Amino acid sequence: MSHVTDDGRLAFIATCDLVALTRGRSIPARDLAAKSRTGVGWVPADLALTTFGDIADPNRFGALGDIRLIPDGTRATLPAVGGRPRTDVVLASIVEPDGTPWACDPRTALVDAVRALDATGLHLKVAFEQEFALLGADGHLGPSPAGMPVPPPFSLDAFRAAEPFGSELVSALYGAGLEPENWLPEYGAGQFEITVGPADPVTAADRAILVRALVRDLATAHGMRASFVPLLSPDAVGNGVHVHLSLWDADGSPVTLDEDGDLTTPAGRFAAGILAHAPALIGWSAPSVISSFRLAPHRWSSAAAFLGRQNREAMLRICPVVTIGSNGQSGANLEFRAADATANPWLVAAALIRAGLDGLTRELPSPAVLDMELDALDAEGRKRFGVTEIPRTQAAALAAIEADEIALGWFAEDLVATHLGIRRTEAALLADLTPEEQCRRYADVI
Repeated sequence: MSHVTDDGRLAFIATCDLVALTRGRSIPARDLAAKSRTGVGWVPADLALTTFGDIADPNRFGALGDIRLIPDGTRATLPAVGGRPRTDVVLASIVEPDGTPWACDPRTALVDAVRALDATGLHLKVAFEQEFALLGADGHLGPSPAGMPVPPPFSLDAFRAAEPFGSELVSALYGAGLEPENWLPEYGAGQFEITVGPADPVTAADRAILVRALVRDLATAHGMRASFVPLLSPDAVGNGVHVHLSLWDADGSPVTLDEDGDLTTPAGRFAAGILAHAPALIGWSAPSVISSFRLAPHRWSSAAAFLGRQNREAMLRICPVVTIGSNGQSGANLEFRAADATANPWLVAAALIRAGLDGLTRELPSPAVLDMELDALDAEGRKRFGVTEIPRTQAAALAAIEADEIALGWFAEDLVATHLGIRRTEAALLADLTPEEQCRRYADVI
């Protein structure tokens, strides 16, 4: 007989894998404290699971090995709704049976990157913006019943059409301590965005993972489905993940922008590192077969690698500083726009930090800032502003990881090999499908 609490409540000890799915094992909630040191068992080959449930072939682990999920991360409670009981979800780090960190743990990879940055005397605050589509039970776009007109983008009607889902989601996020900031209807039909407050990089990435879990769970309870897929179809409005980054010094003072609104020397070097490794970064931040469909001109995602000022086609942009009631420096940040929800948030943040660290180490010069439309530039202008192309296919993005010797050293060799193996396995599985069918396959899962 299982040993459970009086109300039968369970806790789920979870990791987020290389295809950004939250997987793990449940235990009686009353045993959670006791498992905080020993954790629960896990299998190395679980890291090699593709989006579609197959194990990548080949993978570095085979049938060998045992590891542990240690529940030491951010936690959230999925509320009791729609007949489902309340469930605690606790994010975990992965360790060897003797307690040493597992070299291929994505969360530990971010912890290590943060420590490396902290050693420079600089610290990072991070926030994730996440877009998703609400789908009706029959697959139609939007929370309204099928056959009803789709409300206009950004409208009050679109906001109200999602009620009470929206209010319940914000309440659940507050209850979980995830600090929601904005909940809004977006440009696409049935598309919404949820943002949470900035935090240290590990907490911010933890929150991104848990926000997705809460959104999906609540949508299901309301007879809908939430999809964070980059594209529901090749010509659809894309769902992005925007990562906001702000630098702070050892005294806790913001050092992203100077008084004139330009990047400080360290922030400029950090930004230069990100742009210098742009192709390899895409291989981590937008790694699915369909991710490259979204990263194209005129999609307001990332048309190219450059630093823009309030430019939504830039891979990296300087966000506007709000000076109403303050000098705005505490809110100054850079936004990385070339990520989507097929990527693991821990590894996206870790890769950005590692790239930025390289810029700091090599003292790269601050990038030129493009404050006009990209289409206004001719070839000479693109060169003057340092505009470079980003990979236009998944194959090119994965090859860019292998071609970048510095980027190859960001993570453990087995982790990199597994990531590449998973994504190439997915490409092979979908090779005979049309782009429309490929999007549909991902949308069924992500």
